[in-house]
Amino acid sequence: MRWWRAPLSVRTRLTLWYTAVLLATLVVMSVLSYSLLRHSLMVDLDESLLAAGQVISDTTVGPETAATVDPERMLREMLGPEFYDKIFRLLDPQGHPGLQSRSRAADRLPLSLEARREMLRGRRTFETIRASNGEMLRVLTMPVVRSGALTHIVQVGMPTARMERTLLKYVEALLLLLPAAVVLAMIGGAMIARAALQPVDEISSIARRITAEDLTQRIPERGTQDELDRLTETLNAMLMRLDAAFTQLRRFAADAAHELRTPLTVLRGELEVALRSRRPAEAYERVLASSLEEVERLVRLAEDLLLLSRATAGLEGARTSVDLEPVVMEVGQTGVRLAQDAGVTVHVKEATPVTVVGNAGALRRAVLNLVENAVKYTPAHGTVEISLTHDDAWAAIAVTDTGPGINAADAARIFEPFVRLDTARTRETGGTGLGLAIAQAIVFAHGGTIQLDSRPGAGSTFTIRVPRPPRQSG
Repeated sequence: MRWWRAPLSVRTRLTLWYTAVLLATLVVMSVLSYSLLRHSLMVDLDESLLAAGQVISDTTVGPETAATVDPERMLREMLGPEFYDKIFRLLDPQGHPGLQSRSRAADRLPLSLEARREMLRGRRTFETIRASNGEMLRVLTMPVVRSGALTHIVQVGMPTARMERTLLKYVEALLLLLPAAVVLAMIGGAMIARAALQPVDEISSIARRITAEDLTQRIPERGTQDELDRLTETLNAMLMRLDAAFTQLRRFAADAAHELRTPLTVLRGELEVALRSRRPAEAYERVLASSLEEVERLVRLAEDLLLLSRATAGLEGARTSVDLEPVVMEVGQTGVRLAQDAGVTVHVKEATPVTVVGNAGALRRAVLNLVENAVKYTPAHGTVEISLTHDDAWAAIAVTDTGPGINAADAARIFEPFVRLDTARTRETGGTGLGLAIAQAIVFAHGGTIQLDSRPGAGSTFTIRVPRPPRQSG
């Protein structure tokens, strides 16, 4: 049986912790209260001994009173019941016994070495000693000084049994009350923990009913603005992000399937037509050439999907210091070659030297995608400009074209995968609809931003901002 190894629930742990803390508090308070009670009883006992000693000193010491006064009767009249347990005796300066109590054996009051030293200094001494019969006594040894000289020594003792009995009864009461308090604390702690965690159980029950097939459900908030409400808000925000991610994933899968189906359908159709009957070699060559174009389209699509996946998950390889000026100049030269057949002019308007930390190849691909997109949508005799600027915190690469521009509704979804504003034209140029999505993923992986500024009929400007490394102080 290994049931004791099973993890304890939060409710049980809270109850045990609450009970343990309360038990420790009660034990500490009991020890302190016992110590205070013992100290208080001891102080009362010492005050009683001191009062008796003072009476003995005042009534028995002196030539005119020593023979005529009965100290026991006087103490009994003055102290009442407090005197019954007391023992006293009167000693001379050398410690020889004189007058003493008759009701109890006063010879059980020893004169210790510590009491003798303090007596010579004129100080009284309180001691707890064990008498010859084994009885514990509290003893006061008080010097009597007359005219600056030690004349007598007064000793008053009292058994501590009554005080010990009082303390023992107090301990017995604590031993009875502490277990009862612990049991009540455990029951109360369990009830408090259950009431405190009941909302958590409700949240867990609702959360278990929410599945990937239906992420639209939300956990109702109680409106208490406490920790549980903040937990509910956090879970609802997480569900909202998951819902958006799953929706985007399903849309991405559907779009990818559609993009793959189109070239595969074309490829299959051409091959089926070619196989229906015998044809001249030239016809087969045309079919193979067309099929090769579709295969190349599939390869580009697969490569773009792989690149998008890697950029979204984070860039691979070590990041190094990248000088963006040669990157921009190289992309500008590539853009010139791409724009020759389209009759579009591509040039680098401005390129100030600036260094960032990242992946040079990935940054080159992001900028090139923007340039390719600008060339595709810029009409003949149009212009595409590339500029590189920076400030203390950011390096900015802007790609501006003189194309038709983008309206606000399309600008909101331009960076989504497989979004084409001109499907026919993009297919003619071999685009997959992933260029801007890849560029955005690469920029985000560098901790940067990408922004579109466009108006219909006024061209578009895509601006990439990448953070610069902090300057080294000193």
